[in-house]
Amino acid sequence: MKRLRSILDGGSVWWGEVPDEPVAVARPQDVRGSRGRSPHQNFKLHRHPILACVLAGIMHLPAFASTNAPADLRPRVIVCSDIGGTDFDDFQSMIHLFVYADAFDIEGLISSPYGPGRKEHILKVIDDYARDYPNLKTYSTNYPTPEVLRAITKQGAIDSAGLRGFGKPTEGSEWIIRCAKRADPRPLWILVWGGIDDLAQALHDDPTIKSKIHVYFIGGPNKKWSAPAYDYIAREQPDLWIIEANETYRGWFTGGDQSGEWGNDDFVARHVAGHGVLGDFFAGLSFGGKARATIKMGDTPSLVYLLGKTPEDPSRDSWGGRFVRAWDRRRYVFDHAETNAPTAADKVETFSIMELIYHPAINAPADAAATLVVDKQNFPGFADEAGVWHFIFSPKDTKTWSYTIKSTWPALAGKTGGFTSYWPPSKQAARPSSCYPNWWTDDPDPAVAEGGFAGAKTVSQWRVDFLRDFAARMERCQAPAAK
Repeated sequence: MKRLRSILDGGSVWWGEVPDEPVAVARPQDVRGSRGRSPHQNFKLHRHPILACVLAGIMHLPAFASTNAPADLRPRVIVCSDIGGTDFDDFQSMIHLFVYADAFDIEGLISSPYGPGRKEHILKVIDDYARDYPNLKTYSTNYPTPEVLRAITKQGAIDSAGLRGFGKPTEGSEWIIRCAKRADPRPLWILVWGGIDDLAQALHDDPTIKSKIHVYFIGGPNKKWSAPAYDYIAREQPDLWIIEANETYRGWFTGGDQSGEWGNDDFVARHVAGHGVLGDFFAGLSFGGKARATIKMGDTPSLVYLLGKTPEDPSRDSWGGRFVRAWDRRRYVFDHAETNAPTAADKVETFSIMELIYHPAINAPADAAATLVVDKQNFPGFADEAGVWHFIFSPKDTKTWSYTIKSTWPALAGKTGGFTSYWPPSKQAARPSSCYPNWWTDDPDPAVAEGGFAGAKTVSQWRVDFLRDFAARMERCQAPAAK
């Protein structure tokens, strides 16, 4: 059966058959990555009875699915974001989402934070979107109204999921289930830009939604902050369809052509600042007492991934990266750490899950609290019913680590240890796990690393393409479409 997708060029809708093999298409001023043509350009055009009149004489094929496509062709999307939390880039990615909002069927915006981020931070960006909406809607009738976006904005988990990886339902987790169970043949894409706790809760409460959802998880630091929830998904939901991007996403702001207007700072100054209320908000962001008028947008690869021609096949090129099947990543357990704590000689794979288990001689008081302190960051500990304490962590860097237990209870306070994390050899990609048939992750091949980050070059090679398109989108905030 022919698979049909639609793409937009200057406000005109095209329909295209996606071929099995690339078809070269002329494109003026095309900037190509090291692997050839842009992954969003390989369309074999044919006539559609409604749109045949637009086919003659147009040569320029754009990169994206149609922004004027019927709702049943656009990707269904829920975004789980820690916006307002420990970084500024979620604000940037949310702005990017809104200027591309006509290309998606946005069904939910969930605040899933680690840290102080809340639903109100999403609503703030929607308020600014509302001021640019009169211009944006002149380019496409598919831009959602601000009222619709406010109605689908939900609060997710605020506290850690706990040792089991799940806890109580949240407004966000219940919304995921509700959307996933709608009678719609399209998969529901869950884009996780923050904690994965709400997704874990939804999967626990209704595992039947697995067959209806696809997940793109911006892991790395987000995985570190929601390690128990991730651990639950890996342990209990191994057949979930998921892309786990721990480092690939860094290609959005690392590497590629950063000359002139394509530099992280220069791009914002030239193509974002002064472009509507959203552009000024983006350019005026500050964090940690410093101005952040620079490109980061670390969560955006998950969004543009859906605009490629084959999102169902993560092994193919896209602006959101190219991935390999996940291998069997060992889960490391250091039991009886009170007498046999790990040291720098103990090796764990980077981005794996490790668990430290302490067996105090006596049970802790009911109000005792303990945290694992690593690199001046605190991760909660959990006591089980037997009074044994568990600390779960995922190392996001390849280095030697040290830790300290901080606790209100003297029996745990001051315990120390360490370990060394290592990056797996590239041959791991040739050993896909049979336990995780639909799990995808960063390509460990050094040839596609960028700045030491695995897989990042599969994004950065398209930098000029995706930034040029983003610049065109920001123009929409500045002025209405020409009549």
